[in-house]
Amino acid sequence: MLCIGIETSCDETGLALVRDGRLVHAVMSSQADIHALFGGVVPEIASREHYRLIGPLYDLLLREAGVGPTELDAVAVARGPGLLGSLLVGMAFAKGLALGFDIPLVGVNHLHAHLLAAGLERELVFPALGLLVSGGHTHIYRIESPVSFRLLGRTLDDAAGEAYDKVAKMLRLPYPGGRILDQQGRRGIADPRLFPRPYTDNDNLDFSFSGLKTAVQTHLSRHPELVPSPDDAQAVAGGHDAPEGLRNMCASFNEAVAETLCIKLGRALDGDDGVGVRALIVAGGVAANSYVRDHTARLAVSRGLELIVPSPPLCTDNGSMIAYAGGLLRQGGLSHSLDLEAVPRGRAIPDDYRQGPAGCS
Repeated sequence: MLCIGIETSCDETGLALVRDGRLVHAVMSSQADIHALFGGVVPEIASREHYRLIGPLYDLLLREAGVGPTELDAVAVARGPGLLGSLLVGMAFAKGLALGFDIPLVGVNHLHAHLLAAGLERELVFPALGLLVSGGHTHIYRIESPVSFRLLGRTLDDAAGEAYDKVAKMLRLPYPGGRILDQQGRRGIADPRLFPRPYTDNDNLDFSFSGLKTAVQTHLSRHPELVPSPDDAQAVAGGHDAPEGLRNMCASFNEAVAETLCIKLGRALDGDDGVGVRALIVAGGVAANSYVRDHTARLAVSRGLELIVPSPPLCTDNGSMIAYAGGLLRQGGLSHSLDLEAVPRGRAIPDDYRQGPAGCS
């Protein structure tokens, strides 16, 4: 089965072809340089860029893959969560393909697709504990199969990736700044007492990183010399070493995020939801962070679990994960009709698949 995947949930336009669980080809266009001018994603600009790019990227994908449109067996599209305007562009394009070629339409939960993305590179193991850590979400799931996810803990305010972006902005670093904070932190020495492990003095599995962001802001107000000048910030973004104090602060911030994630993961493993778990899956944009990878790897080893983390290109938003997840759903006989709705961030994705053979109607 050849499935095309379409990802337009935020500021990356990604399309990919997956045949029977194997990636055939993928294309991507990022809007990061555009949104960097504004210090974050501007929804109206994002949706217009998706509209401008999606058609040419589709043509490029088929041409480079040597595939004709009539060879497509299914079309999968990210239905949410995400920016509503952006999602609607991808959704409309996917519905057009489904209607035009009379093939099944599969709406994919963007968050679940992240957690399944590593299946393109290695065999997934279930049941698993899944950590989705990105710019908009920090969630923990118990995953019984590629089509069975149970949410255990979620973001209450600032997600981990959002905290990275806001701290980078405080330091005058360009958007997105998480990679720079990671890079500079590896050159520093973490002080475990500098920043709190936020929202861990409880017994639940939810996350809140707003307190950590505030702690960084307070620290910088007391040490304004740590904030680089605009010219120095550009040099740091370009790979030059930041001053020692700033490198150490970045290391401390990274440690605080990674340890907080592992505290909650360990709590999940110790509870009833951890019974029988065989693997730890870590996915999403922040899963590319070296501190998160190191800490979750140590946690997995200590619990005798397999650690499953996608390669960095599959951590960010991409069409490959949508095509892969959509293919798995379709192989299970699941699809949607053309009245499929996009679901913006803040609303739950309904489990409204229909079972059985399906065209686009």
